[in-house]
Amino acid sequence: METFNVNLNIWQNLPDTVWDKIPLICARMDGWNGKESKAAYYWYDEDMSKKHISASAEPSGLHFFAHMEQEEWERWLADFKSIATEILGFKVGEIENGEVDYDVEWSE
Repeated sequence: METFNVNLNIWQNLPDTVWDKIPLICARMDGWNGKESKAAYYWYDEDMSKKHISASAEPSGLHFFAHMEQEEWERWLADFKSIATEILGFKVGEIENGEVDYDVEWSE
């Protein structure tokens, strides 16, 4: 297994109407264990030495830490971005990879 860190353009300063939808996205994802605490979300196991994904709201965006096989992580992250884009109404992606810019691209 490998370890991954990713930031998505779901900024801390977005309105509550956006953040209120994050649990809906989480629940649609494989491995969701239903555990969340003050802007932190967990999938699979909470033991970081086992297959694990956690996310937290950070100034740099929604930050993910994952410990799993690379191919599975890439599929999972692509699914998260797709579902989040659909539910939140703007393109969700990684700035570091050039998928999005710092400005939120709201859907019409």
